[in-house]
Amino acid sequence: MARYTGPKVRISRKFGMPILGDSKVFERKPHPPGQHGRTRKRKQSEYATQLAEKQKTKYIYGVLERQFAHTFEKATSKKGVTGEVLLQLLESRLDNTVYRLGIAPTRRAARQLVIHKHIVVNGDVVNYPSYSLRPGDVVGVREKSKSLEAVVESLSKGSASKYNWLEWDGSEMTGKFIALPARQDIPETINEQLIVELYSK
Repeated sequence: MARYTGPKVRISRKFGMPILGDSKVFERKPHPPGQHGRTRKRKQSEYATQLAEKQKTKYIYGVLERQFAHTFEKATSKKGVTGEVLLQLLESRLDNTVYRLGIAPTRRAARQLVIHKHIVVNGDVVNYPSYSLRPGDVVGVREKSKSLEAVVESLSKGSASKYNWLEWDGSEMTGKFIALPARQDIPETINEQLIVELYSK
């Protein structure tokens, strides 16, 4: 499936946060892109605000429109608060979990590792970035991929310990998806209620 391949910094500037990774350019130019980016202060409509929140969430998790809509539909069919369930479904994606475990420095890099068959789930190779993990699943680096420079360098930063719904075993290069994360534990700055309101129209 296609993914956004345009300018990363432009997206970060549009939403006022480093959505697609840290950038020195964004640090120098945090205002919206365009000739009037510094001065434009036009008030957004309610719909525009809701749409922007959805777009921002799609960029953060690297999901396209059809897949995002399918995920939202799935969230509405489950018990619980729809917005929170939506984020839990996005967080339980394999590519996102590989990123959260620190095996890859970004979600894009995590997606590449999954597609190129460097990642195993419960001992079996899974090359679908959208694969949905369940509590108890064990995600790891394929044996012959454990020496990959990109993986070793990323793991050296030790980011897996940040998230209490994941359990990392450095000696085996495996991580356990313990449970679906509670909303307060998900660090992304997202107002999921705006997305729910958008889809309810």
